[in-house]
Parts: sequence; structure tokens; C-alpha cells
Amino acid sequence: MYRGGAALCSLCVVAAPLFGSGPSAADGPAARVPQIGSELFRLTEEAGRARLRYEHGLRAAREQRLQAEKAAQLLRGQRIVAGALHDDAGAVARAQYRTGGFTVPSGATAAEDPLELLDIQSAETGRRTLLARMLTEADDRSRSLAAQEESSSASWRALEADAGRLGEEKRVAEDRLANARSELDGMAESAVRTGSCVPMERPPVQGSEGDPDAGRPGAEISPSGWTRPVVSYELSAGFGGTGANWQSGHTGQDFAVPIGTPVRAVGAGTVAAAGCGGAFGMSLVIRHDNGWYSQYAHLSAVFVSPGHRVRAGEWIGLSGTTGNSTGPHLHFEIRTTPEFGSAVEPLEWLRSRGVHV
Repeated sequence: MYRGGAALCSLCVVAAPLFGSGPSAADGPAARVPQIGSELFRLTEEAGRARLRYEHGLRAAREQRLQAEKAAQLLRGQRIVAGALHDDAGAVARAQYRTGGFTVPSGATAAEDPLELLDIQSAETGRRTLLARMLTEADDRSRSLAAQEESSSASWRALEADAGRLGEEKRVAEDRLANARSELDGMAESAVRTGSCVPMERPPVQGSEGDPDAGRPGAEISPSGWTRPVVSYELSAGFGGTGANWQSGHTGQDFAVPIGTPVRAVGAGTVAAAGCGGAFGMSLVIRHDNGWYSQYAHLSAVFVSPGHRVRAGEWIGLSGTTGNSTGPHLHFEIRTTPEFGSAVEPLEWLRSRGVHV
């Protein structure tokens, strides 16, 4: 879900006038909306890819660092083992030097059976042979671990440098996306002020024709034909809330999302009304086939106009912060009529139709 600051509707109590009551779409900043819409989608995808590359780079660097640390730890242990073996070999060599090449066990005498002494000598020779082999293996193992530790450390440093580069790419992409969102927000506010909230053509996006969000978590349509109004979000102000932000109880559910987030029709129906001002700012009301109505407010752009037939999950506009709003979010309502004042609790309504929110 989108993790942003909570956003609330402020004084969401008045119905808004319909679109088309102001200057032509070709006048002023309205002509720029389709262009910035396309740029916004492109930059959103670009920033998303940059973020995924950066996260993958960080994860790879962390994994390589763990491998380097593990190799270094094994190398330290192996050097302790090798040191002990070398000490043991030194002790054996010094004993051989003192005895002329044969170590007589403590308590043994020349009067003992010569065959028994040969057995002792054979055992000592076997021990020296085993010790020599262990020394060779320990030294080989130390050299192998040292090479592995050096290689892992070099890879870790290279991956960390790569993650730093990817982090800078991510920052640049997110800055460009933030600038595009700011420009869209400014144009939306201008359109509301001048009453020129003219629907724009939906920019081309990747995905299936029926549902551009297809395959993304939360984009599924329930068996009964309903879905979420946005795919990624954080729930903020809920239905029935009270306080200084509203003249009466909050009439919908707020979904905190960045400006420019695609807003989707929760079910099939026909656009019944489109607003361009007042407390709801840019807004849409859809009449659904079963007699219910859904409202989408504080938009920054719309893709549909009254009379347009929509499918469940179809992109109908972009989220924003127009009207009486304290921050970017979607104000969503379910109503029994197209008019303000007939709202019901929207989350329970969606859940009862198989939509997880």
C-alpha cells in the first residue's frame, strides 16, 4: 500500500457544478493536461523500475557482504587450526632432532622387546605422515578461503558502488516524477478556478486493454463484478468521522495516494455527473446497474464525461487534491442517490461484494 501522510476531505458537504461551464480546453494550461498525463505515467513507470533496480542492488550487496563476512570468519578459524598443526609439527621435529629421528615413549627402555619398539616407531611414522597431510590440507584450505574472502569482498565493494549509482538514478527519477505531479496539481487547480475541467484522453499505458492494472496486487475484480477504486493506497479518514475538517460527519472513505494515481470505476455503470469546483473539486459520480452510485472526488484529471459507459476497473481519472482537501488523496463514496447526503459506509459495502480493502 502507498505509505504517505494521511489526507482528509475538508468540509466535503456541497455538490459541485458540472464540467464544461468555463473556457475551452484549448485555452491556458488545460491544453497541457494530456501531455503531462502521458509524462506522469511514463515517469511513474520509470521511477518504479528505478526503485526496483535500487532495491535489487541493495539486496545483492547485502548478500555479498554476508558471504564476504562468512568467508572471513571461516578463514580466521582455518588459520587457527593451521597454526595449531604447525605448532604440533614443530614439536615433533624438535623431538626427532633430539632423539636422532626416533621418539622413544616415556618409560620405555632398551631392554624392551625390539619388535615392540619397531611397532612404536611405525606408529610414530604414521602419525608424522598424517600430520604432514593435515598440514598440506590446512594450508590449501587457508589459501582457498583467502581467495574466496578477497573475491567476495571485491564483489561486495563493486555491488555497493553499483547500489550507490542506482540510488542516484532512483532519486533523479523520483524528483522528475514529483515535478510532474506538482505541475499536474497546478494545472488541476487552474482548471477548477476557471471552470475548464474538460476530460482528457487517457494516456497509453502498458497492460491489457480491459484492465491496464491487470496482474497488479489489488487489481482483481470480484466474482460479483466489483473492485477497489485505487490499487495501492493507505486508508486515512474513514466514514462518519467528525472534527474541524467537516461541517458534519465524514461522508466517505479517504484513500491516501500520490497525485496522479489512476482512479478506477469500482463497478460497471454510466457516468451520471462530473464536478468542477466546490468542496469536492474535480469529481465524478457513476450510476451502477443495480441502482447504487459511487463518487470519486478531489481528482486532478478525468478521462470520462457524463453519459460515458464504464467497466469495472476502468481508469476514469487521476487522483489529486482539488477542492477542500488537506493533501493528496481520493475521497470515495457509495450513495443510494446521485446527490450528496445519501452515502453509506463504503468499505463494508465493498467487502460485502467480495472486495478486499
